[in-house]
Amino acid sequence: MRPATPILLFLQLLFAFSAVSLSAAPLPTLGGKWSGTLKIPNGKLLQLQIDITDTNGKRTASLDIPTQNAHDITVERVEVRGDSLHLQASAIRASFAGRIAPNGGLITGKWRQNGVRLPLLLQRTSTAVVAATAAATPTTAPPAKAVASKNSKRPQEPLGPFPYREEEVRFANKSAGINFAGTLTVPQGAGPFPAVVLLSGSGAQNRDQAVFGHRPFWVIADYLTRRGIAVLRFDDRGIGQSGGNSATATAADYATDAQAALDFLRTRRDLNAKHLGLVGHSEGGTAAIAAANKAQSPSFLVLLATPGVLGPEVIVRQTLDISRLKTHDAKILAGVEQRQRALLNIVQQISDNKHARARLIPAMIPPIPLPPEQAAQMQKLAEDKAAMMTTPAYRYMLEDNPPKNLRTIKCPVLALNGSKDLLVAAEPNLKSIEKALKTGGNRDVTVRELSGLNHLFQTASTGAVTEYEGINETFSPTALQAMGDWIAQRAK
Repeated sequence: MRPATPILLFLQLLFAFSAVSLSAAPLPTLGGKWSGTLKIPNGKLLQLQIDITDTNGKRTASLDIPTQNAHDITVERVEVRGDSLHLQASAIRASFAGRIAPNGGLITGKWRQNGVRLPLLLQRTSTAVVAATAAATPTTAPPAKAVASKNSKRPQEPLGPFPYREEEVRFANKSAGINFAGTLTVPQGAGPFPAVVLLSGSGAQNRDQAVFGHRPFWVIADYLTRRGIAVLRFDDRGIGQSGGNSATATAADYATDAQAALDFLRTRRDLNAKHLGLVGHSEGGTAAIAAANKAQSPSFLVLLATPGVLGPEVIVRQTLDISRLKTHDAKILAGVEQRQRALLNIVQQISDNKHARARLIPAMIPPIPLPPEQAAQMQKLAEDKAAMMTTPAYRYMLEDNPPKNLRTIKCPVLALNGSKDLLVAAEPNLKSIEKALKTGGNRDVTVRELSGLNHLFQTASTGAVTEYEGINETFSPTALQAMGDWIAQRAK
């Protein structure tokens, strides 16, 4: 769960992206590497390196930011119309619109995010060979990831050769009419092996849950597979090579995707159908809980930084914990809480999005005179936040009832939280998860608060979102071992 605060929105600008064109028409040749420099408002220069690949009527793009050590992070689409290129990441409300030069070597345009438009000139640095269409059947994964990790400063990113099999796979959510693409890692040998499906947190994520220059799902998959547990990680709907639309999806929709992933694993003769689990992070944990309450439920659940209290309480506590990084003044914090609850009440009481946003926007703007430029920026920020607060995913979270949903789950559950998690506070959420499960009669419940870890399970100083990118650790070895030991014991 990553709230769309002004700070977060600009930090997420530093991510990378890959996208799939929605058009099947013949595509202009843009394949290759592109480079540009973004001058951000504080005067610093940010180098962007974009790799575009054209593949038989489809286009994908990935962006690296070397100074931020960010690699291969996803947006929704890449779109070309005539000589115009458009990139968009609706999850962070960032976009780039540019015009392709006649010689095909330059793209001049504007990067827009957080109400600010920044000039960006992209220059082609090399031309790529158009790749062939990938087969739909499972194949051995190409060594691209191992090569990329050699250039990474993230010490936990796996390096090949790997002591397990890695396959590119596809499966379908038939009820939703969506096809998914993912990576399945399987231990060497005949099996059958226990297996887990990884479910990402809020916001559209690729299969590695690439965020802030880290790829935690890749690290988790590598660790668990080395311990004899197969792992399926996949691109969220509407992201990477998966179909569907993430803009309208809720945790309930992601729960059906999780069920489809489990159904796929049950078709594998090298996997043990009696030991298939879901590992969900943040909103992914909410989806895992929903999936566990359906037919053909998982054998076990691992909930990572998953909300266990009502949605409004998660958000209010989140807002206060982040505010405490700047002040401990009781009066100020009381005002922050009052304002946040008032905004949530508007969303809950007004079902019509247009009317709700009309009430939210003025409630967010402070009643003080501002210079025209700052007033315009404040207006834009309020509009963006109001739009986020009226999305289907946000509305679902406000109405979700984890204590009620958890009481009906009977499979073994492991719930982990970091003591420095500012987005899903460990103490109230773990306490609620444990109480609900045991009240419902679940006899296999393990709850652990891990000291010093933030929302991404990194060893952190304060837990602030601004620390995520600067921490070299991707996922705490303590948390990895806690998961591995617990799953291994229940999959004997």
